[in-house]
Amino acid sequence: MSLTTLSSPDLTGLPGIAHGFFTRKGGVSRKIHAGLNCGPGSTDDPMAVTINRDLVRRHIGARHLLTVHQHHSPDVVTVTDRFDGPRPKADAMVTRVPGLALGVLSADCGPLLFADGEAQVIGAAHSGWKGALDGVLQATVTAMEALGARRERISVTLGPTLAQASYEVGPEFRDRFLAMGAENARYFRQPDDAPRPFFDLPGFIRRQAEVAGVARFHDLVRDTYPEPELFYSYRRSVHRDEPDYGRMISAIMLKES
Repeated sequence: MSLTTLSSPDLTGLPGIAHGFFTRKGGVSRKIHAGLNCGPGSTDDPMAVTINRDLVRRHIGARHLLTVHQHHSPDVVTVTDRFDGPRPKADAMVTRVPGLALGVLSADCGPLLFADGEAQVIGAAHSGWKGALDGVLQATVTAMEALGARRERISVTLGPTLAQASYEVGPEFRDRFLAMGAENARYFRQPDDAPRPFFDLPGFIRRQAEVAGVARFHDLVRDTYPEPELFYSYRRSVHRDEPDYGRMISAIMLKES
């Protein structure tokens, strides 16, 4: 079955590394989850999700495809093998073990893939607004350094994410960011005819990468909300009054020799 993926020009050029930002194209899920739903936490048929995840594993060439129990945190897991038992609660993973694909699930939040090609250390992180505010990107970089990476060599790519034009928020949301620093006002825009502000999550994540001091940051600049044929979107599902939504997966792996 043909799967549609997006790729990063920064990560594609690194030796020994495979990656992909998978869209919803392909897969066996039906109805509101139609396509490549890889979220075990969804209400989709569990067998369909298992099949979809195996399609991703085979597409990227991995022995194992791993995801964590994401809970909007800055927590990072260092992976040395597949998980035995329940998935750990975290929002990021790092490894230097070939053949293990690190996957993050998303449906508006920012999927981040990291790599230091020289050290052969990779990472993957799920960064919604809370994870971004609490420092999940910086925590992932620090965990990669513990495995031998250097931040001045790390490339980070942000996959399909809810863009500012689609991200209307309340004033209390903006106030929370302003309480962390007045400079965060730059990530909010409120047109004269709009009753509420709009938040720039990709821009905020980019700033976290700059603060972390990574070598390169690349944004695919794809908004999950207006492309229902390619991307799942939690916000779009709410606006359509749908009972659930699918989850896309983004994955990165060190190739086995």
